[in-house]
Amino acid sequence: MGEGEQEAPPPSSEPRRVRRIGWAKLTVLPAFLLVVLLATWWWFHEADLDDISKNALSGGQVWKVLRQHIELTVISTFFVLIIAIPLGILLTRRAFSKAAPVAMAFANMGQATPAIGLLALLVIWMGIGEKAALTGIIIYAILPVLSNTIAGLRANDPTLLEAARGIGMSPLGVLGKVELPLAVPLILAGVRTALVLNVGTATLATFGGGGGLGVLIQTGITNQRMPVLMLGSILTVALALLVDWLASLAELLLSPRGLEVKS
Repeated sequence: MGEGEQEAPPPSSEPRRVRRIGWAKLTVLPAFLLVVLLATWWWFHEADLDDISKNALSGGQVWKVLRQHIELTVISTFFVLIIAIPLGILLTRRAFSKAAPVAMAFANMGQATPAIGLLALLVIWMGIGEKAALTGIIIYAILPVLSNTIAGLRANDPTLLEAARGIGMSPLGVLGKVELPLAVPLILAGVRTALVLNVGTATLATFGGGGGLGVLIQTGITNQRMPVLMLGSILTVALALLVDWLASLAELLLSPRGLEVKS
């Protein structure tokens, strides 16, 4: 080698760390849910249902209310995210930080109010239908996402943020490349909580004319038909567990292992 030239370092023999999800995480809960649903289907296939139960479950009614329940959960979660995350970011900026306690107080009031009472008030105001049901679900689920977004952004190391500003990053660049990636785990935990809350709260949508699996539960209670009540309850629990499992996978896949800051 010539004078002044340096030998290039040998390539690292350490394998690149790949994020993996264990087989138990991927298979145990789905297998359990599959067994429960198959056992429920077999029991209903063999059960001697009366005419009222048959009418409640015939004509694709079960698939209809299940689809409605999933739609209520997905739509309400979408609106919770586009409201709570930007609001949480805004309330952690210096110009709006004094409004954070007021916003959190309103969010706490929304969740502290009994869901059925909140839905009743919205039905009186907005009328019977899916709109009132969705509004109630959204109000009820904003708190965990909003509070986790604020907590995640406030927990960032100030020295790291100062270092990012010191290398010339703009405020928007610091937010997008440093603050939000660091806050992702807490934000995802809030989203996971909101998803499960939405699945449970959506069962009350039937009292406001919003449909969902609550239709089966209400029919079973009103007509004292235990098979219909059991089916609505089992499907609701299975959907909540499935949503929580999917959200836990998203947490593992989307939470960053490290942070790379670029100017």
